[in-house]
Amino acid sequence: MMALPQTMKQVRFSGPGGPEVIEIETAPVPQPGAGQVLIAVAAAGINRPDCLQRAGGYPPPPGATKVPGLEVSGHIVAVGAGVAESRIGEAVCALLISGGYAEYAVADEVLCLPVPKPLSLLEAGGLPETYFTVYDNVFTRGRLRAGETILIHGGSSGIGSTAIQLAKQAGATVYATAGSPEKCDFCRSLGADEAIDYRAQDFLAEVKRLTDGLGVNVILDMVGGPYIQRNIAALAVEGRLVQIAFLQGPKAELDLTAMMVRRLTLTGSTLRPRSVALKADIADKLRQEIWPLLEAGTVKPIIHATFPLEQARQGHALMESSAHLGKIMLTVGG
Repeated sequence: MMALPQTMKQVRFSGPGGPEVIEIETAPVPQPGAGQVLIAVAAAGINRPDCLQRAGGYPPPPGATKVPGLEVSGHIVAVGAGVAESRIGEAVCALLISGGYAEYAVADEVLCLPVPKPLSLLEAGGLPETYFTVYDNVFTRGRLRAGETILIHGGSSGIGSTAIQLAKQAGATVYATAGSPEKCDFCRSLGADEAIDYRAQDFLAEVKRLTDGLGVNVILDMVGGPYIQRNIAALAVEGRLVQIAFLQGPKAELDLTAMMVRRLTLTGSTLRPRSVALKADIADKLRQEIWPLLEAGTVKPIIHATFPLEQARQGHALMESSAHLGKIMLTVGG
């Protein structure tokens, strides 16, 4: 077993605010507890919840480290009680409750997945948060099936680019919204049957046109606010609206008559507060159903930009600009 350092670099927020509150500090290397592993981080994904945490709106659950970061890739370098020492040296990617913006991170063993053979550690670092979120919300909560239609808002984001690929592989007709002709072309290149430029087109009118007035079976939305009532209007009979974020706010005035008449389902979820056991169930399904697609190269994470850990401020600024196509990553080490 390699000798581990006593200290490491990690990100801290000096207080709630913009990217300027991101700082680098030196801290003790964490120790894995029972059922956990310690990962020497190679890459960590930047996600919208990280920005929300930085702004003061999404604190880690009690007892979790305040270091941001929900997904990493790297090599296991130490194990806690109940974890086989033979796992030391394995290349993995892992879903975390927090702590990914660091040189070392603790992960629950059951939330570690193997790095798919075609992918680099950098690419694998962008899998867990996105793939856990998309699988659970599109297929478990949204119940998307082959032959159905889905509208994916924010199709050029990390979540959107993943949802487009997985929904297409599931045999669905895929529509996506994005904020420019370039982003719409990007969505089509990933398999979207049509992409709607929401700055130039009314997505509700376009959905009605594309579906001959029927509406779509599933909508994956992270916008909220003024989109909520329009999403309801865009759903087909027995349609499902799955809400995963509220970039334009969680409140709207709703007429729910359509929900009753067309027997709609309005649902949503957050991932971070759930128990390890519930997340492990998603990990098992990913391993069985989605990892073979990654191994075959049928689907893949799309990396837009990478920044060293010390430039996390720039990574957050890019995320909040919404100028990216796919994932934004931090590179940490080996």
